[in-house]
Amino acid sequence: MKKFKCPICKQQVEPRNENKTFPFCSPRCRSVDLGNWFSEEYASSRSLDPEADSEALMEVLNKEELN
Repeated sequence: MKKFKCPICKQQVEPRNENKTFPFCSPRCRSVDLGNWFSEEYASSRSLDPEADSEALMEVLNKEELN
């Protein structure tokens, strides 16, 4: 089983089916991440293209259906 680390505090994270806050280790780390987005500490590295993004999303969803 693949092990994941919380992107905020780097602690090991429980799997998605056992953790409501995945990919974070806790509600606190999830809130810290959201705050980082709101305060613009994170930024998208490319301009948004709704058509290309929807195509990429459909590809991911189709792959998940096959698994």
